Amino acid sequence: MFKIDSTLTAKKLVPAVENLFALSAKKIDRLERRWRSGSGAPVFTVRGKYTARGWTEWTQGFQFGSAILQFDATDDRDFLDLGCRATVERMASHVSHIGVHDHGFNNVSTYGNLLRLWHEGRTSPSSWERNFYELALKLSGAVQAARWTQLPEESGYIYSFNGPHSLFCDTIRSLRALALSHQLGHCLMGERDRRISLLTRLLQHAETTSRCNIYFGAGRDGYDIRGRVAHESIFNLNDGSYRCPSTQQGYSPFSTWTRGQAWILCGYAEQLEFLDTLPAKELVPAGGKAKVLARFEETARAVADFWIEHTPTDGIPYWDTGAPGLSRLKNYLDRPADPFNAHEPVDSSAAVIAAQGFLRLGNFLRAKEQTKAGQRYRQAGLTLAKHLFADSYLSRDERHEGLILHSVYHRPNGWDHVPDGRRIPCGESSMWGDYHARELALMILREATQQPYYKFYL
Repeated sequence: MFKIDSTLTAKKLVPAVENLFALSAKKIDRLERRWRSGSGAPVFTVRGKYTARGWTEWTQGFQFGSAILQFDATDDRDFLDLGCRATVERMASHVSHIGVHDHGFNNVSTYGNLLRLWHEGRTSPSSWERNFYELALKLSGAVQAARWTQLPEESGYIYSFNGPHSLFCDTIRSLRALALSHQLGHCLMGERDRRISLLTRLLQHAETTSRCNIYFGAGRDGYDIRGRVAHESIFNLNDGSYRCPSTQQGYSPFSTWTRGQAWILCGYAEQLEFLDTLPAKELVPAGGKAKVLARFEETARAVADFWIEHTPTDGIPYWDTGAPGLSRLKNYLDRPADPFNAHEPVDSSAAVIAAQGFLRLGNFLRAKEQTKAGQRYRQAGLTLAKHLFADSYLSRDERHEGLILHSVYHRPNGWDHVPDGRRIPCGESSMWGDYHARELALMILREATQQPYYKFYL
């Protein structure tokens, strides 16, 4: 069970955060000097060097977004220039990409961060640049929302790259694209000029995800434990009925792939923050603001509580809660995760994503005067950051292009590098893990130095 350090503060973590960004600068620069655009997007490291993996191009925004976050944290304009140039030159295809559910990853991490910095007064782009970023975000949200499976009773979901029958839990963080597009006054235009609300689609997707991918201990099947997450939900497209849980990257439909769980925690928590800023009238069609916020809070808290109960003492999870080799790691929940064990890999990328979710959920609840619960989740996020930014997980070797070690991509497919003399993957990094570590560090740094709260919306 996760042991939460109640004494931590953002200020206490500043030295670790500053050290992380010092290492980060060298790694971004090293990768930029070596990587060639024709190689595709970097995905994960093999023997310390980033490699591509042609599955879907969902990590390009993390590559260039990392440079933008680096500027945000350090004011080094070389990284801002890199992020701007690469976004303008290389991200257009991701805005118009109709084949993926990843717009919130690619485009909010690039165009979104650049527009946010201008709104905060940190940059002074020309009017055409601002309009360019806004147009890209408007279109990205609409393209993402058009990837839609309609269900009965005015419900539906953004379907995954597997096809219209498939709802992935990680798509919840792509709702950022819909939220920003809606906030910028955009909508999706359908047949016969029908105006389709991006906010409505955001809310419907989130509700379908809560209903089908999240467990609440209500006895929906024999493995219903509150807070457990199914990676994928499968639907019968003939009548729109839900059929069963499934998974692509987890061990089984009835266990929890921990990075999917982390996406849920982070995605629902940040949407809570966004939805709370909207006028109440905008949420009336969904049953009212109180009902919407309560549902998002219920989902985020269930997953957060499961995480605390079902991870090792440092809060860093193994890649799946039902991975078969865990039975050989006796009492593995009673000690810190071991990246070098011989049976199952840990996934640090899940931990950095979840840490941000814990912080955001805690901050939201404290603002709503739920102080005790809010403080517990906040401290969980800070405790994860303390462990992730320490020597066991932070890559100090400047020759290693990754920032956070012991990330896992696709265990069932065997894509992760297993070092010589080892039986399981370890020691490698992922583009999403490194990016989210920078987001987490920036969030803590901004709080500690009393800068504006780091958020995706404007």
